[in-house]
Amino acid sequence: MEETDRGDQLSPQAQLARRLNLLLDVVAAERGRPVTFREVQVELDRRGIKLSRARWFYMKEGTGRLVSDPVLLAELCKIFKVDPSYLAGDNADLPQRIDSQLEFVKALRAARVKTFAARTLGDVSPETLKAITEYLNVDIDRHPGADRGAASSPEDIQDGPPATP
Repeated sequence: MEETDRGDQLSPQAQLARRLNLLLDVVAAERGRPVTFREVQVELDRRGIKLSRARWFYMKEGTGRLVSDPVLLAELCKIFKVDPSYLAGDNADLPQRIDSQLEFVKALRAARVKTFAARTLGDVSPETLKAITEYLNVDIDRHPGADRGAASSPEDIQDGPPATP
């Protein structure tokens, strides 16, 4: 995915993907399981809006054409209970609910990785385990956008990228 156009600025597609994935991460942390494409599709359908799996994929990945349909974006914001301008706007401010959950989501992911590493590595010295933990914490802080995987359930990613946008 091409996230930057110039320097550190995210492309509009990448900005939308980042914001959408933050919403998905927060909801997953709040309810203990990821939001599936089917759940979003059904809820939008109830509101009279169609969303294809391909379009959803491209929105979450930040690839393809920029999705700028104000009705779709506003309805997604309503589903996730954030201000309707959050997905469509240029304002980079996070809604308070999202911002307050980010540290929790990061800590939850770090804990999962640490638990997996402890099980996988077996009998490792406490010093080695501490060094690995510190490295993981630094890496998580250094790459905030790389932790989007929890937003996608296997149901949403099992087929890979859709053939058409």
